[in-house]
Amino acid sequence: MATVSAKILKHHKKTDGTFNVKICISHKRDRSFIDTEFYVTEKQLKKDRSIKDQFILTCVNKSLDTYRRVICDNDELIGRMTASDIKDFLLKKDKKIDFLDFADQHIKILMENDQGKSAANFKTVRNHIIDFIKRQSDLPIEQITIDFLERFEAFLRGPRIMTRLDRLGRPYKAKGKPLGDASVHVYLRDFSGLFSAAIDHHNRPSIGLTPIKDNPFSDYSIVGAPETKKRNIDAEKVITIKNSRPRPASRCEMARDLFMLSFYLCGINAIDLYKANYQIKNGRLEYRRSKTEGRRKDGAFISIKLPEEATKLLEGYGGILQGRYATIGNLNKAISIGMRELQKLTGISGITFYSARHSFASLARNICRMSKDDIALALNHVDNGHKTTDIYLAKDWSIVDDVQEAVLNLLRPNNGKRNCNPPKRFSILTGIVLTKII
Repeated sequence: MATVSAKILKHHKKTDGTFNVKICISHKRDRSFIDTEFYVTEKQLKKDRSIKDQFILTCVNKSLDTYRRVICDNDELIGRMTASDIKDFLLKKDKKIDFLDFADQHIKILMENDQGKSAANFKTVRNHIIDFIKRQSDLPIEQITIDFLERFEAFLRGPRIMTRLDRLGRPYKAKGKPLGDASVHVYLRDFSGLFSAAIDHHNRPSIGLTPIKDNPFSDYSIVGAPETKKRNIDAEKVITIKNSRPRPASRCEMARDLFMLSFYLCGINAIDLYKANYQIKNGRLEYRRSKTEGRRKDGAFISIKLPEEATKLLEGYGGILQGRYATIGNLNKAISIGMRELQKLTGISGITFYSARHSFASLARNICRMSKDDIALALNHVDNGHKTTDIYLAKDWSIVDDVQEAVLNLLRPNNGKRNCNPPKRFSILTGIVLTKII
């Protein structure tokens, strides 16, 4: 059986000459230590380094008695744990979890791991929760119930006062407009994701440690997201954007260039252009897609042929965006402003940077008749339906080349006409050259 005792570690002496009183957990020839709030000096210790100060001894013994009762009451479960597991079990068994405090810690970790987009989403919903409860902290996680979620959703759907910080860190108040289904769906989805992250962090069912007993989102119906407006445009409009002439060195010019660069490179995301964590090898651009890199076993790697149209643009913007913009958020804001200016310049309404990715995919499918699987590979999407099959298949980047070439041919004059010119494949079985028809 695991045992607990008070220990003073000689080599843990602080610069002020004191020692922290620690609770030592001994189990299966292993030890783990819990720090306490008590400190002693040499004068408060016996020669064998046991505590002789009666006040501290009484306080520490109360903690020891509490831990011993927990160990005794959970003897069978404790027997399957390591000393470290027991430490977590004792510390977290009855721990009160402040959801907002966890949110702050989780957001900080995401930022440190270069997951700024996820951190920003969680920070936004955290801010709305603070507006709702009217305090910056002290939200026990058990108070987040179905009733809490219903009242929070009603709060989002009505006019409300929001407290935010300006650039100097000073709080100011702003009026928030009632939100529709699309925004409510996003905020509740991110709230659910943050709650699930708290469960993953605090709960360890394998050792019986479940301080978060219930997930209210399991029984709460989040409003469905309305169908988004299609962001794709036809090839002629892409050509119009390509041939537009914004003012040099303007955000509009940058938006045009990055839009076309994304289109040429199979819908590459702005964050991957911003990070510039790619390599150019043998005329190919190789990188790992930031959005899904941490969620895929292949690290979301892709190899894309670098077409002539993209070469000069990449030379002009590759590696310099971080020098211009401190964060990807700042770059996205600049692109958004530039795209609005580009709408006015070209007369094409509703276009965004992401329209490049959507348009590439739509043209590949609807005009060039490429298969959905080949388009998914070119977009660097994971195919959950074919995970087992993918274990046995090596990726053939020439498939991506075919999709890319077919779409880019729509922008290239060919005897006065523009067409996909679908690539031809050689059939090993028949020896016949086949036009790719899907």
